Amino acid sequence: MNGPGKYDNICTVARVAADADCAIVIIINGNHGSGFSVQCTEGLVLDIPSILEHVIKDMRSSINILVN
Repeated sequence: MNGPGKYDNICTVARVAADADCAIVIIINGNHGSGFSVQCTEGLVLDIPSILEHVIKDMRSSINILVN
């Protein structure tokens, strides 16, 4: 989907505060339900899947450390 989503304002705040080229916000059970927002330059859009895969790998590692 192109254009602002229900959590686009939060994504904008995060992107601007971090002075980032890209921001991805995922909301679970928020005040507007669950959803996500992505703000990214066209050049970085293609990198999002590999970036998310790296984040997921790091999250799984952190969870394993906590559980074990």
